Amino acid sequence: MMINSNDNSRKSEHYTTAIVGAGFTGLFTALHLCHHNYSRPTVLIDPKERFVFKPLLYEVLSGEMEVDQVLPRYEELLDCGNITYIQGSVEEIDLQKRQLKLSSGLGYSYENLVLGLGSVASYFGIEGAKENTLAFRDGEDAIALRNHLRQRLQLATQTEDEMIRNQLLTVAVVGAGPSGIEIASTLADWLPEWYRQLGGNPSEVRVIILDMVSEILTGDINVHLREKAQAALKQRVVPVEVQLEAKVSRVSPQYVEYQQNNQQQKLATETVIWTAGNAVHPLSKTLQISSEQRDKQSRLRVTPTLQLREFPEVFVGGDSAVLDEALPPTAQVAYQQGIAIANNLMALAANEPLEPSQIKLRGTLLKLGLEVAAANLFERFLIAGQPAHLIRQGTYLELLPTPIHNFKATVDWIMDEIFNDHAPPSPSKQKVSR
Repeated sequence: MMINSNDNSRKSEHYTTAIVGAGFTGLFTALHLCHHNYSRPTVLIDPKERFVFKPLLYEVLSGEMEVDQVLPRYEELLDCGNITYIQGSVEEIDLQKRQLKLSSGLGYSYENLVLGLGSVASYFGIEGAKENTLAFRDGEDAIALRNHLRQRLQLATQTEDEMIRNQLLTVAVVGAGPSGIEIASTLADWLPEWYRQLGGNPSEVRVIILDMVSEILTGDINVHLREKAQAALKQRVVPVEVQLEAKVSRVSPQYVEYQQNNQQQKLATETVIWTAGNAVHPLSKTLQISSEQRDKQSRLRVTPTLQLREFPEVFVGGDSAVLDEALPPTAQVAYQQGIAIANNLMALAANEPLEPSQIKLRGTLLKLGLEVAAANLFERFLIAGQPAHLIRQGTYLELLPTPIHNFKATVDWIMDEIFNDHAPPSPSKQKVSR
């Protein structure tokens, strides 16, 4: 059921369980409760109309997948009589009174609360960064970036001024983490072909990564894939240029400034994509939680059962939560935490003991161009190229909350080849029917 928060006829309502934020943690909590016929009235609140399956957002940008496949509507996903979906923004949470207030004026009370707020972009106070860069966090961002790039390529085909054309055809990606690597490698394959179809010279397209770190994927779970990522960036249709130890200091509509080797540099570009950092959701910062129960990034400390120590009726997962054991802020962690929270909510309803969440990291997957990827499976097998692409696609499509494709046979087949032979499939076995 879907209710638009602009309908002010509903002034207040009580729910046994309230879920705020419908990202991986929140949505998979709701879906797991739905699939197990959780009998208690539940409300799921999120400002967006569609779920964002972020790992496949690059495929939406490049046109490899359709919007409805990667960004399904919540009202289509939640076909449960006991779960109500509210499209709206929560602006205040009173943990003492167990009440929620939405920006529309609607109010809800709860017995148990699930927080899956996720994170927001951090611009580190850099001048012009928020105003003059393009985000890549949801479907609206992907469509906006696609339209922006189309316009720049079309303008480039119609100008005789080489300096202006170079500016139009230069794309800067700020951030050398996994998001920066994935979007840069995707664009470096896709944009040249798109520009060629418009009558342009593909070799004129430039994709540049800027980051203040000394190596790509620094401090990230994908660090084991660094070597393969570095090689792949050089092998794209246009090689991705990587400028490290480059500290961005200013972004304008026509250029980005950065410091490198004690010198001020200026890169002429009208396209700067920001993937440089995340911050805790602002709503999480307003919660009446003692400073001892937050880490240095203001994330909420939770127990092994994913509860707040000061408010055990509140469960937290995803980017907003921190356990004693550090976990990467990835989709596979967030959705497993959502399932763990749902299991504990059902245990509460049955007066059974709660269980600690058990997160199993199967490995990491990194998109490195069109139909090219790298995979680190169980920290034992490093795979690159087409086989890794098939594993990545199969893994994510199987995880999608709507059965748009059946890739299970593909995934099982590839996994059998890898784990039985301890090597990637031979070329003669790589043709997989899709």
